[in-house]
Amino acid sequence: MLASRNGPLAEDQHRWVAVLAAGEGAMLAGLAAAKAGGLRGSWRYELLDVLVPHGRRVASLLNRLPLGLPPVRVRRTRQLPESDRQAGRPSRTTMARSLVDAAQWARTDDEAQSILAAGCQQRRVTPAEIDAVVERMPNVKRHRLIRHTLADIAGGAEALSEIDFVRLCRRNRLPVPDLQERRVDAGGRTRYLDARWRRWRLHVEIDGAHHMEARYWAADLRRQNEIWIAGDRILRFTAFDVRHHPDDVVAQLRAALTAAGWQA
Repeated sequence: MLASRNGPLAEDQHRWVAVLAAGEGAMLAGLAAAKAGGLRGSWRYELLDVLVPHGRRVASLLNRLPLGLPPVRVRRTRQLPESDRQAGRPSRTTMARSLVDAAQWARTDDEAQSILAAGCQQRRVTPAEIDAVVERMPNVKRHRLIRHTLADIAGGAEALSEIDFVRLCRRNRLPVPDLQERRVDAGGRTRYLDARWRRWRLHVEIDGAHHMEARYWAADLRRQNEIWIAGDRILRFTAFDVRHHPDDVVAQLRAALTAAGWQA
């Protein structure tokens, strides 16, 4: 293995080195493979995961990797059908298989869910494609969590905060809203509502950190005003409150739904 340049290697070169060092039949996997396939996100990974066929010896080159390369973690698998293999440079698992592996190898359940949600939100893969991989891997770690997360995403949730919100409603026996419902604003542009109870004309927007920026805040206020002018109620919560102050969120949801005519 020869590096023909001085200085640190680029991310794509890291991937090449990892796969080549692992030897014949190796392919990039997990979060590293998903990012190589175009997944965007701020997750940190200190390891480059590489899959090799079960029982195969790993090339000794792994013991002599260039300085500055993230550690390479070799994982052996008996389950790697052709349908999970993605032709690429270097070879990697398909996006669906990569996300399943990234979810089962993630450090926390939240990270696992956010990776799955991001893959679907960015239209890199569909929940059905991921579910097909999980179906043939019954022993995958976090199997139940992954299946439940996919069900919520298929129901319209596109972010971890929305998944948390739906589960909060179910846990507290509140009606489950429609998610990511389309509406056309006063300017003729298509917008998506985070959550809406059509019957009770109640909307909920779940704000992430970027909503605090002035350019987003002003636009959010205008959209909120349009909803109010149309005669609907609107509540806004931060993603932090949905996760860390659920009782307060539930109390306001219950009050708003009751005021709109819902009966528990």
